[in-house]
Amino acid sequence: MGVALASAVLLADDEQEALEALHAAPATDGLPVVIPTPARVERMVLASGLDPDMLLGEVGPSQGAATIEKVAINAVMAGCLPDHLPVVIAAVKAICRPELDLTELQSTTHCIAPIIVVNGPARHACGPIASGWGALGPGHRANASIGRAVRLIMMNVGGARPGLSDMALLGHQGKFTSCLAEDEENSPFPPLHTSLGYDAGQSVVTVVGTEAPHSVVHVGDADDPSSPNRLLRSLAATIANVGSNNAFFRRGAVLVVLNPDHALTLAKAAMSRADVQAALCGLATNSRHLLRSLNPAFAGQGADDDPVCALRSPDDVLLVTAGGGGLYSMVMPSWGAGPHGNVFVTEAVDLDQACAIP
Repeated sequence: MGVALASAVLLADDEQEALEALHAAPATDGLPVVIPTPARVERMVLASGLDPDMLLGEVGPSQGAATIEKVAINAVMAGCLPDHLPVVIAAVKAICRPELDLTELQSTTHCIAPIIVVNGPARHACGPIASGWGALGPGHRANASIGRAVRLIMMNVGGARPGLSDMALLGHQGKFTSCLAEDEENSPFPPLHTSLGYDAGQSVVTVVGTEAPHSVVHVGDADDPSSPNRLLRSLAATIANVGSNNAFFRRGAVLVVLNPDHALTLAKAAMSRADVQAALCGLATNSRHLLRSLNPAFAGQGADDDPVCALRSPDDVLLVTAGGGGLYSMVMPSWGAGPHGNVFVTEAVDLDQACAIP
């Protein structure tokens, strides 16, 4: 196809032998991968519309060079289609941003893993990327493949290996893949990326390191004026749960995923996204006495009856609408460490760069 590749080539008699060689390298996440033959990689590079040696960033902890070619190899292994590549490229740029502290994120003993939230036209053009029922679960090819490609890049380019450079004591399933779209069509709030300064017509990925999802159950009642407040209190209690780092370190962005019914409950109470963020920040507190009784080393100085907020500011609440309607929303607490305090980052998705392939 006319694309010159620079990567070393492994030789095998057939795809089964090649797969075993990749497992042995090790170059997989432990699951079978699509064999990245030169033809498949060339096709993926060509679809990007970019030079194979173009550098997207350096991936910690080994500071490996994330070139288009390396990204394409891992995207092929993850099962990506060429259509998925613009989101993968944007996500790789995002994880390489210095403020994400990827080296520390990859090396911590905490279970943190990046989650990718997609907004704008890329949700359809690069997928479809699921935003509804089971969006973080199995059965959605784009979600699974995009998130997995980023994880393979973090391992194969960034050098993160369990027990060697990835020191998560246990990890969680989101370290295989974690990607969803915001359900903009069924959200009563403006799309997340517009609240972060982007135009509605732009495509954007937002990436933040989080724990596994914590389910929040709420039975709504349109005739009960206390229903919105009860929902907010449940969400806030989960953000501030005293088993999480946020309660003690009081840093780090948290992802709150409202199902459409819960989002509507709050919107009908005349609450904007900013109102919900402010309310959750005000409610997500614990007494210093409680913190001191559990982990005194992290409780800080002050009186026992001091309310201690688990968030630095309302801006640390990433609020999106996704999932099926019903009883359950989700809170994803974070690590709260690293030089930049576990912030979220955004990156625009370039849909114009990709080209047609034969």
